[in-house]
Amino acid sequence: MLAEIGQITVAAEVADGLSAISAVKQHQPDLLVLDSAMPHAKGIEVLAEARRWSKQTSVVLLTGFTSAGVLANWLDAEVEGILLKSCCPTEMKTCFETVLQGGRYFARDALAILEEATGKTALTNREREVLSLIAMGYQNAGIGERLSISPRTVEKHRASLMEKVGVSSLAELIAYALREGLIAEQTQL
Repeated sequence: MLAEIGQITVAAEVADGLSAISAVKQHQPDLLVLDSAMPHAKGIEVLAEARRWSKQTSVVLLTGFTSAGVLANWLDAEVEGILLKSCCPTEMKTCFETVLQGGRYFARDALAILEEATGKTALTNREREVLSLIAMGYQNAGIGERLSISPRTVEKHRASLMEKVGVSSLAELIAYALREGLIAEQTQL
């Protein structure tokens, strides 16, 4: 598909996040296509490193995740394009051409997911930190120690999280976080 765009050379294809970072350092590509879930380094981590090592590289997310949380994180990171793996080849080609010409492109389906989620209560950064530590198995005291807050404050964050996402148990909270891409699957208890 990239060859059809014309004057495109594929500099590298890699199987994991660490290899992607290495390839960006070595090749300084104009375009980097990333998945959000990659072994050895999350796609969002690769994005940050790509920005560090090759400022001119434009990044397109190509993902199977359809959660508003995951897509919003990539928008917040100022990615140039977002495509869902279910998109048609024509839309993919349009995205790549647009981004290579200095524009931004977000798939219609991805925008629809984000628009549908608008109005839902977003989690604060602190709530995300607490949620991640809960998923790693920490109790309130351990979370408080790691975040330099009291166990009582951790309990308030936990209660707020559960209320915001509409769950009544810790298991439901962790399942929600996994489904929405707020924590990595390898973080599971």
